[in-house]
Amino acid sequence: MPKLTMVQAINLALKEEMARDDRVLVMGEDVGVDGGVFRVTDGLHEEFGESRSIDTPLAESGILGTAIGMAMAGLRPVAEMQFSGFSYLMIGQWEGNATRMRSRTQGQHTCPLVVRMPYGGGVRALEHHSESREATYAHFPGGKVVIPSGPRNARALMLAAIRDPDPVVFMEPKHSYRSFREDVPETEEVLPLGQAHVEREGDDLTVVAWGAMMRPTIKAVDAVAKTGVSIELIDLLTISPLDSDTICRSVQKTGRCVIVQEAPRSFGVASEIIARINDEVLLYLEAPVKRLTGYDVVTPYFGREKSYIPPAARIENGLRETLDF
Repeated sequence: MPKLTMVQAINLALKEEMARDDRVLVMGEDVGVDGGVFRVTDGLHEEFGESRSIDTPLAESGILGTAIGMAMAGLRPVAEMQFSGFSYLMIGQWEGNATRMRSRTQGQHTCPLVVRMPYGGGVRALEHHSESREATYAHFPGGKVVIPSGPRNARALMLAAIRDPDPVVFMEPKHSYRSFREDVPETEEVLPLGQAHVEREGDDLTVVAWGAMMRPTIKAVDAVAKTGVSIELIDLLTISPLDSDTICRSVQKTGRCVIVQEAPRSFGVASEIIARINDEVLLYLEAPVKRLTGYDVVTPYFGREKSYIPPAARIENGLRETLDF
């Protein structure tokens, strides 16, 4: 199996689906001739032509509005928002049209499209380039929110997202774009949306993470596991619909849970997970569920984001505190 970066794996998925299904196209700012800011769409313009690799104006609402029309006409558009911080300009189209199409037509029509957006910090970027707003998009019923954590599941989830009948926000942790490689099968591999992955099984503590936070979380879990602790590690993969069954089964077994989230602490995905644990398995808990998150401030610039994004050392301390409670 070839070892690919996440950028290469997503590019492979797009190329595979465009070759398999001539309804699939990519569109967005600079995605065509230039291959995208991060080169995720590199080579697609040359291989599939300007009618299926479309450079658009700098108008996020217009990009998504056009994609919605294409989807309703039978195409499978994959629209890129150049950075997630620019995507808020499309929310009117997302909330008002894309996510409502199934309910608006009483199930007669769906809106099969994917909105790709690089998100998250860790790359010393400028303002509006480093936010983690997955909870914002998860809050809109009718849409799905997917976040890969590595090259292999990025390729498999992208294939699933393009084939899904409903609109999907596909958030790509840009800190993971080129920071490591993984074996990616040459044969097709598709992961179901809405299903978390149990990365490691354990009996003493459940740890939940997603996106770029998986790497420092694995490092922290490895350090604590050396003391003989058995830790179950869950990679969410899909934020909405949230696989609370997998999480609650794990917490019922371990009695303890830590959630690692890059986004600010308040009103985030971690809070929703805690609410579901309280609803389903509260009486199995042996310690309060701990959140290890970013802070309730705007993502800071440059080197200061190292203190903002939970590092492995902070995660390790949180795991030990929960185990010692």
